[in-house]
Amino acid sequence: MSLSNKELIERDLRTLWHPCTQMKDHEWLPLVPIKSGKGVWLQDFDGNRYIDAISSWWVNLFGHANPRINQAVKHQLDELEHVLLAGFSHQPAIELAERLIQLAPAGLTRCFYVDNGSSAVEAALKMSFHYWLNCGKPQKTRFVTLQNSYHGETLGALAVGDVALYKETYKPLLMEAITAPSPDCYYRESGESWHDYSLRQFDSMAELLRKQADSVCAVIVEPLVQCAGGMRMYHPVYLSRLRSLCDELDVHLIADEIAVGFGRTGTLFACEQADITPDLMCLSKGLTGGYLPLSLVLAPDKIYQAFYDDYSKLNAFLQSHSYTGNPLGCSAALATLDIFQQDQVIQKNQHLSKKLRDATVHLNDHPHVAEVRQQGMIVAVEMVKNKSARTAYAWQERRGLTVYQHALKNQALLRPLGNVCYLMPPYVINEEEIDHLARVLTEGIDLATKE
Repeated sequence: MSLSNKELIERDLRTLWHPCTQMKDHEWLPLVPIKSGKGVWLQDFDGNRYIDAISSWWVNLFGHANPRINQAVKHQLDELEHVLLAGFSHQPAIELAERLIQLAPAGLTRCFYVDNGSSAVEAALKMSFHYWLNCGKPQKTRFVTLQNSYHGETLGALAVGDVALYKETYKPLLMEAITAPSPDCYYRESGESWHDYSLRQFDSMAELLRKQADSVCAVIVEPLVQCAGGMRMYHPVYLSRLRSLCDELDVHLIADEIAVGFGRTGTLFACEQADITPDLMCLSKGLTGGYLPLSLVLAPDKIYQAFYDDYSKLNAFLQSHSYTGNPLGCSAALATLDIFQQDQVIQKNQHLSKKLRDATVHLNDHPHVAEVRQQGMIVAVEMVKNKSARTAYAWQERRGLTVYQHALKNQALLRPLGNVCYLMPPYVINEEEIDHLARVLTEGIDLATKE
């Protein structure tokens, strides 16, 4: 029996509660039930196709139903689907840890598995606090975050974020973080370079940290791109200066590379562009090529050794999740790393990045576009009411929704963040498909910005 979109939508709306969604919208905004995926394309039950221009929430790297990742997961499924990682181990978890330690910034030598991005951030926060506690500094209990940052939806991760849309409702439940001005280069002065603005913004972070370092466990940042905050971007010099200051003041630096890792910014890890090693690095999303939930925190031996003690001291790090280090997820991740190595992905993405830039550069001249910005395989286009004054459209107008709806009618999945439209496609996209996305994006922006 063949199923239709209509039938699936009716069944869905009787039972499901979707993430990041006002469900009442679906009284007039149809859901899109997906039947299959191949490469950059998704197909619904009525035969309509869509280019997955946002990598299904930034996770898919090498296309849907990638035969190499499929084979790795199928092989692992016949061997071992899961086993607890407390007191037990398995080959995929060991091999993945070994390979990531080789690839990560020098000095990150321990891999702590978790199962999703928010949980990785939670683990890193707890690890930092607990480290200082074990080292006899219980007064270090606070975290510094950047304005407009986002680190996840669990309470600890939400507390160190700064996007009001997600955070404000739950504020009474959250610990209080210290918020520093962002190096977000959207706000630079006319003629000011990204480098100079990011450097200027660092002065505020330096002043704040010097005053409060004694009580601070760590600074947590999204390196180079504040993704959920509107794909806002900054220069690597900020990270370089922050690393030096954290060393000077005995404060951890946590790099949340969940969204920006695995080639999104042009290097395997965004931290490479600043030539720094964070104290803790969180990875997820692209880690498994978009196949299965898996995340981890990479840490140096210095932090690991602070927990290594006799059981009676009760110094162990007891964070745990049932599916930590799942073998299927680790196998998908290993296949993903194989593709990076064998296909010279980072080098090939340089060509794709240039194509993305060339296909969207014309939007700089659009009367309602304030900026087209790019880091590697991420391009963002910011729609504004007034270009010269950079006056934003009211969020209530939902201009981005017009772009989304137009895209679905034209074989594309675009999901703007408010007034910011962006492309973050899988790395297997071709030039013709990029041109199609750029054309649909331009048409959508034209429709969304009509007065």
